[in-house]
Amino acid sequence: MSAPFLFLIQSLICGFSFLNRGSAIAKIIGNNVTKLQKFASTVNMWVFEELVNGRKLTEIINTEHENVKYLPGHKLPENVVAVPSLSDAVKDADLLVFVIPHQFINKICQDIAGKVHKEALGITLIKGIDEGPEGLKLISDIIREKMSIDVSVLMGANIANEVAAEKFCETTIGSRVLENGHLFKELLQTPNFRITVVDDADTVELCGALKNIVAVGAGFCDGLSCGDNTKAAVIRLGLMEMIAFAKIFCKGQVSSSTFLESCGVADLITTCYGGRNRKVAEAFVKTGKSIAELENEMLNGQKLQGPQTSAEVYRILQQKAMVDKFPLFAAVYRICYEGVPVKEFISCLQSHPEHL
Repeated sequence: MSAPFLFLIQSLICGFSFLNRGSAIAKIIGNNVTKLQKFASTVNMWVFEELVNGRKLTEIINTEHENVKYLPGHKLPENVVAVPSLSDAVKDADLLVFVIPHQFINKICQDIAGKVHKEALGITLIKGIDEGPEGLKLISDIIREKMSIDVSVLMGANIANEVAAEKFCETTIGSRVLENGHLFKELLQTPNFRITVVDDADTVELCGALKNIVAVGAGFCDGLSCGDNTKAAVIRLGLMEMIAFAKIFCKGQVSSSTFLESCGVADLITTCYGGRNRKVAEAFVKTGKSIAELENEMLNGQKLQGPQTSAEVYRILQQKAMVDKFPLFAAVYRICYEGVPVKEFISCLQSHPEHL
């Protein structure tokens, strides 16, 4: 690879949200490419410009080598270059890494379609889904269709601050072309960021999206002071709904073993105990404030994916007349958006079809 990488990151301006996870992965890539001659040594990181204490964020990153707003305390390698122009960032890029809130992927792809090499490869870390005329639309499918490139997916139990601090963790790459998945493994793996590559890419991606819905349910339990036994039930029942949803809506064959990878049960457990979806959902119960209010107060400009994904999943299930088969997913949506009392979430668990 002779051209710089494009690392897509979104910043807080005009409703867009920056992800701290993006900077954590940029740190890994920046360090790795200096050691591997097959990759170019420059990592272009697109940052939608904003002011932090009167200074441009890109200027701060490029001079102080730190994302002081979204990943403070973690130095970025000097070869990671923040670029405010999307067109400049994509120029001559061979490898593209997508880390943006999923609701903005259509616009981003439209803006860069035709501006990257036809042989370019992509990998998405975006945990969400979209809706199409026939129901489920994966983020990777949107990128493939709009940009005509092959796209792998990376999902796993990877809380950004811990990844940036180089604490040991695992993750999963799903790729329809295993050779491409292994290329991204070479780019991204470190002694403390271990990667497994599987060909069940759609299931890997769905796990990353659906676990955020379950985490909201786990947060409801914490807000209601239900205890660890109840949260364990939420995790188990949520996993069962994740598996059932994947088997219905994935186009290819779904392997049960994929749910035992980091993208599956490990990411689910981590998110239900340590993720922002759980944290905000707990506050939702205790404060009575809306999800939107809590996002603004608690997330420093980042976006919550669980509630929005629950809404998209709910509409997909409505299209197929399958809402009743996924009571946990449906309950999260109704509590977040339809004013159903949070205590009804426990009733959903008590009457879950898995117990019948």
